[in-house]
Amino acid sequence: MLFSNVVGQRAAKEGLVKMWQSDHFPHALLLAGPEGTGGLSLGLALAQYIFCENKKENDSCGECPSCNRVARLEHADLHISFPTIPPKAGTKAMSKYFIQDFREFVSQSPYGTTYDWLQFINAENKQGNITAEECREIIDALNLKSYEGGKKVQIIWRPEYLGKEGNILLKLIEEPPADTIMILIAESSEDILPTILSRTQLVRLAPINAQDIADGLESRSMAESKKALQIGHIANGSFTEALRLVRHAENDLFPEVRQLFNIIFTHNGLAITKFADEWSKSGREQQKNFLHYVIQLLEQAIRARYIPGGAIALPKEEAEFAQKLANMNIGHEALAGMVETITDTIYYIERNAHSKTQLHAMCIRMQYIIRNKELTL
Repeated sequence: MLFSNVVGQRAAKEGLVKMWQSDHFPHALLLAGPEGTGGLSLGLALAQYIFCENKKENDSCGECPSCNRVARLEHADLHISFPTIPPKAGTKAMSKYFIQDFREFVSQSPYGTTYDWLQFINAENKQGNITAEECREIIDALNLKSYEGGKKVQIIWRPEYLGKEGNILLKLIEEPPADTIMILIAESSEDILPTILSRTQLVRLAPINAQDIADGLESRSMAESKKALQIGHIANGSFTEALRLVRHAENDLFPEVRQLFNIIFTHNGLAITKFADEWSKSGREQQKNFLHYVIQLLEQAIRARYIPGGAIALPKEEAEFAQKLANMNIGHEALAGMVETITDTIYYIERNAHSKTQLHAMCIRMQYIIRNKELTL
């Protein structure tokens, strides 16, 4: 994994490289960011950079034997621990039993979630853990000499899964063996044992901006530019969510959004019925994607109205539409009310409510909101 393959996170990547080049690299590092911000990908790119034999100015070379072995997660001095389950009754949960599965998982889904991983190994409803036995094995492995005579790197993916057993690692984290670097990758630093947190240097990962998400999708040939940017705005800073959205974003959403607002503002009851009927035939994920995009347009309209001169973070056609909404003679309460109504509709669709009924009711509520009338039942 190259730094250039990690979506967004420019500040984090540049900061890590500068720390390394200045010889002030911490022996215990915590990368922490919400799901989808690329913590695992960044941690693996950092490990590859550390082991790279021909480092470039801001990245590993990606070609030397060490880079190739790290890319396959097969470098002898790269140790990886992650949440697992017992492979069979009477056996403790240990990463070594699942390392080949993990290599395959990362190869297929470098932005996969912990839930995705546990489903990948058929955990079903079992709780993943990083056990006391795993902690002791980490200590034993890092106290051995480096196989290749250089650095040793220990990655712990999701240290939140360390219970009180994580205290076993405290001395190791505070005073690791020579030439040993520990990289902990978390989604929430608040869920990590305070005793571990206090012994690491924290690097926070920010939500990924829409343009970086779009660029990531385009570079992977997963979406053309317009659709990629639409998905980037809907994904709320998560490339994991963007990957999920792209699987369900079948068409350009904007013409449908424009049509929805036209029939609502013209109070066209027949068109509303047709809209609800047609969209009820699409999958629930596609319905949710569409509604999330409507919310994005409304939120941009609110920003355009109350932050004068602020650029609307949407493609040109959508930005012009959001500006028209902002200029219309409807109050802030109406715009916010529509967002709330659509959010409620998403909530009910997620819980398998009858989608045609929900979409029809949503349109009627939005009509009443923009006319400043109360809908009584």
